[in-house]
Amino acid sequence: MNTTMSLTWPPPDMLLRAWCQMPQLYLLGRLLCLHQNVSPEVCQAAAETAIAAGYRHLDTAYMYQNEAELGRAIRFKIKQGIIRREDMFITSKVQDETQPQCQSADFPGQLMPPTLKDLQLDYLDLYLVHFPVGLQKVDDELFPTRNGKLLTNDIDYVDGMEALQLSGKVRSIGVSNFNVQQLQRLLSVAKVPPAVNQVEMHPYLAQSDLVEFCRSRDIALTDPVVADVAKKHRRSSAQVLLRYHVQQGIAVIPKSIKPNHILDNSKVFDFSLDEEDMKALRRLDRGWRACVLDQ
Repeated sequence: MNTTMSLTWPPPDMLLRAWCQMPQLYLLGRLLCLHQNVSPEVCQAAAETAIAAGYRHLDTAYMYQNEAELGRAIRFKIKQGIIRREDMFITSKVQDETQPQCQSADFPGQLMPPTLKDLQLDYLDLYLVHFPVGLQKVDDELFPTRNGKLLTNDIDYVDGMEALQLSGKVRSIGVSNFNVQQLQRLLSVAKVPPAVNQVEMHPYLAQSDLVEFCRSRDIALTDPVVADVAKKHRRSSAQVLLRYHVQQGIAVIPKSIKPNHILDNSKVFDFSLDEEDMKALRRLDRGWRACVLDQ
């Protein structure tokens, strides 16, 4: 039995709390900058390829160190007439006190000028708190540790982030890597509830409780046996995994700098997984997490 649904490209958008439309398929900036052998030119070229392929949501962050490359790619495609600024949805993230000028609870407001300057933008569509803890400033370390433990602080990001949204420099605000308990604490004090919680999610880490909680609070989730499902649909394993999330209404973040992979990752809206496929993929859940921050 096949699941019947509307299949279109560009993909459908998700409506956030601030009535912003967020495209469901991202290009992730993370791999582009963290890969040791990738030059700024390759980062920019990958972003340009993605935009040309129809991607309209670019996700970056301070720690990815590629905001300038993405900014040049966006500006170049605007100059070519391929896109307008309003066609794109740009996400970035505040990290912690390890960023320049971060010396107070108001640091998100201090950080916006360089972020917007690097991206060559007047505003961000979405701004996220990257981690549920602040990190102490220790030289240039992104994740300062002592004796194997992260050096954290008690900085409260809420007021600064909400002020940014009121200023118009940010359309929507949200969080990243928050669990249910952390979201509950945030919601108890926030004047503006987070519109998004960006987390790791895949068949090996279903996070069902977190999915249900976010849906009950109108918080959008974003993310990135399989061989048999892929063979059945004559698709790649990557396309099946992307479709698995998109079909659940979860914005997904594929990672690639290779033009052919970027194009392949966009081709997930002309087929659907049936209930048997979905159940088989859900049974893969092992609680396995690829990104672990030990405290």
